[in-house]
Amino acid sequence: MSEYASGPPPDSVTPFPSGSASPPAMLSDRRAPWSFRDLILFILFAILALVVLSFLSFATFAAFGPVFGWRTSATAMSRNVFLALGAQFVFYVFIFIYIYVLVVRRYHFNFWRGIQWGPVGSRQVLHFVAGGVLMTVAVQLAPTLLPDKTNFPLEHLFSSPGSAYATAVFAVVIAPFMEELVFRGFMFSVFEIRISLPVAIVVTAILFAGMHAYEYKGAWNHLLLIFVVGLILSLTRGLTHKLAPSVILHTTYNACLMIGLFVATSHFRVIQSLLVALQR
Repeated sequence: MSEYASGPPPDSVTPFPSGSASPPAMLSDRRAPWSFRDLILFILFAILALVVLSFLSFATFAAFGPVFGWRTSATAMSRNVFLALGAQFVFYVFIFIYIYVLVVRRYHFNFWRGIQWGPVGSRQVLHFVAGGVLMTVAVQLAPTLLPDKTNFPLEHLFSSPGSAYATAVFAVVIAPFMEELVFRGFMFSVFEIRISLPVAIVVTAILFAGMHAYEYKGAWNHLLLIFVVGLILSLTRGLTHKLAPSVILHTTYNACLMIGLFVATSHFRVIQSLLVALQR
């Protein structure tokens, strides 16, 4: 990433790297200049970060396991919610730094303009919040169209009241912004400018569902609904040409799910009821 450190002052817009076929589109055209090369490098960085974090997680678990009485088996590690959330948070920090450097140092954009955040008025915010509530209701009432199962990895994040609270906070405060930044901020722009808007909408929805595939392993109907949610978020990004609306929708959707579970399970105290609610 050292190549990002050089260049003209931050307020200027630089040309594509040598060998690129065309200059970067201007932000006034609602497009960003990210290339497939940037996307490939990003994916490679994400894979490397996951490998490094897996090693660090194992080392941390082995070092502190005896102190807290943790078993150091792979199964015990995978079911330690706080370790998993901590590792995911660090991973998101790495990803945010990478995208920030790409936008600000590599292409010399203001960060928020570079990711197409866009201004959103208070009335629009209310509209998107209402849209997020309606999306939650629609998903909860949707019929089962594909084979499903009543036990999948996501449930382990709600194995106790403490882990449920931690997961809920993470799902509302951190996950929506970071997931939208990656899928509807960075990846969406790559596919939109390099191929087309419809392709960007469909592909980012598929990738979004793919990211959640392990969490809903074997629960195909749940995964289908995640794809539908991703499609709505991508459509919103495409129609508004802004990232903020999809972040608001995503945050509201997650918040409604967590509030519903919180109420239905007596403040996350009735864990069995929580798991039943997740299996619907």
